[in-house]
Amino acid sequence: MNLAIQIVIGGLLQGAVFAVIALGFSLVFRVTGVLNLSQGAFCVVGALVMYTIEVSWGWPTPVAAVAASLATAAFGLALGALCFVPAVPRLPTSSMLILTAGLLTLLQGVLLIGWSSQPYALPPFSGEAPVVLWGVRVPTQGFWIAGITVAVVVAMWFVVQRTTLGTALRACAENRVAARLMGIDVPRMTLLSFGMAVLIAAISGIAVAPITSLEFDTGGFFTNFGFIAVAIGGLGSFLGSVAGGLFLGVAEQLAAGYVSSLFANALALALLLMVLLWRPNGLFGGGAVRRTDVRDEQRIYHAIVRVQGRGGLVFAAAAVALVLVLPLLFPSAGILSSLVITGILYISVLGLDVLMGYAGQVSLGQAGFMAIGGYTASILAVTYGVSPLWGTVAGIVLSVAAAWVLSFVTLRLRGHYLALATLAFGLLIDSLTVGMVDTTGGPSGLAGIPAFSVGSIVFASPIAMYYLVVGIIIVLVLALYGAMRSGFGRALIAVRTDQTAAVALGVNVVRYKLAAFLISAALGSLSGSLYAFYFHFLAPEMVATPRSFEMIAMLVAGGEGTLVGSALGVALLTLLPTVFQPFALYKTLAEGLLLVLCFMWLPEGIFGFATVQLARWLRRGAPPATAAEKAMP
Repeated sequence: MNLAIQIVIGGLLQGAVFAVIALGFSLVFRVTGVLNLSQGAFCVVGALVMYTIEVSWGWPTPVAAVAASLATAAFGLALGALCFVPAVPRLPTSSMLILTAGLLTLLQGVLLIGWSSQPYALPPFSGEAPVVLWGVRVPTQGFWIAGITVAVVVAMWFVVQRTTLGTALRACAENRVAARLMGIDVPRMTLLSFGMAVLIAAISGIAVAPITSLEFDTGGFFTNFGFIAVAIGGLGSFLGSVAGGLFLGVAEQLAAGYVSSLFANALALALLLMVLLWRPNGLFGGGAVRRTDVRDEQRIYHAIVRVQGRGGLVFAAAAVALVLVLPLLFPSAGILSSLVITGILYISVLGLDVLMGYAGQVSLGQAGFMAIGGYTASILAVTYGVSPLWGTVAGIVLSVAAAWVLSFVTLRLRGHYLALATLAFGLLIDSLTVGMVDTTGGPSGLAGIPAFSVGSIVFASPIAMYYLVVGIIIVLVLALYGAMRSGFGRALIAVRTDQTAAVALGVNVVRYKLAAFLISAALGSLSGSLYAFYFHFLAPEMVATPRSFEMIAMLVAGGEGTLVGSALGVALLTLLPTVFQPFALYKTLAEGLLLVLCFMWLPEGIFGFATVQLARWLRRGAPPATAAEKAMP
């Protein structure tokens, strides 16, 4: 009995942290309709600033806690004023979701540069000896966590329900247009909600830091589980956020105590997928799914950019010629290896482009299909002696089957719920690859993977692998180019633009969304298999969820809906750290910065921007059109 109580207490303490983070999610969502994925990163920012002030500078704990919380809140307000608030009225909510994912990556890059990759832990607030109550040991920091959680919840309730500020925040949550007509400064309320959420995150990070180890990327963990907690409880519900966080913490600790700590996360994520399937609005939310307006549906406002006519053929021929001679221009082993990795990742990003760029469906779990393909092909080759080619085919079949099963959840969801389902899927695959030690090698990875081969032809050298990947890419781009110019592609664009109008035009939206999802899964799986055969090794972190965010950054930076544009984003984020080794430390920061800057000021991506500017330059130098030419359609 004592063991069960001990587990439940541990779960409640962990759940309290999830609940406070979920409160921040809920606050910003209620005011703006946006789920702020950078929320967890501010927990780590607050804790590491506290560490610097208390441990490095020697300030007293209470003073250091207040100073760290206020400093983090001020930093969050500045970041929100620069990036978040200006983007809210300009971008649809699903694009805002990815923008905040860029902020999460950017903050992780800042933390990596400022505090390196070593783990940090704060000293307990009131001693290390646990308190024994009726035979149950409770860490003293647990009382602080419980007290801070209650204080934050009460303070949040009082501000929202009993103050003029809370009335203005609730008015913005109900109807932003009506609130503006009533004289409420909506941008200011948006910034205040963002700043309050940052302050809540900083306080929770400081409270939990003495009982856990924090690194620069721990913010991703807090974001994921805060996101899951608020989804289980109910988006926009303060009560649901607290209940969802506590429920998640207890469920995970019970799973770790009675099943296996390796599968605790997997069971929690499977629970989330069940909740999304059964009650998408959460256990404590309304019974019906939140109404989705046009702003939620349209993810991309700019037109898809293409190079038309003869110029397109010339560009394609020049691009192919350049790709074929690149190994001769850059014979360095390091650069050649990076070129191979660029090509392999580009295959997966191509699939993501079909799903996000053309069908307009947000996916945060693309790396999960890379993991399925990579591990399936590798295990079949290493353990059962299956040829790499057939192992790759098996991985693609399994990935497509997994995508088809997942579609029972995703195809009935939209907006945040769809993104959450794909994120949960990716995290579930992460947990399984770590937990299935006997099959996947667990955290240590799977070694001894052979080189890719087709019959007697073995692609063992980097140069051979490079031309194999280039050949696959050319075939894929040609096939997808033809598909996207056909009725299939036009139907996907109609789905992306306005699903309601697409249905009115006779488009089977579910069928086309499923087709795009399956294509994306297949290409992700192919990429994962090639990745494993090239490195002769595969570990969970190589195909983990952060890789999904990295590929989204590559796609957005290069240009969505262009097929070839994303290659620029992949090359930029893969080759630059290799070419400029001293700047490799800044790669994470660059990924986040690129994602934020592109969404705010370069929505068409590098390729789209360059194409539009080139077309304008050519038109400027062309002779004026005749009356007959102007009359032509």
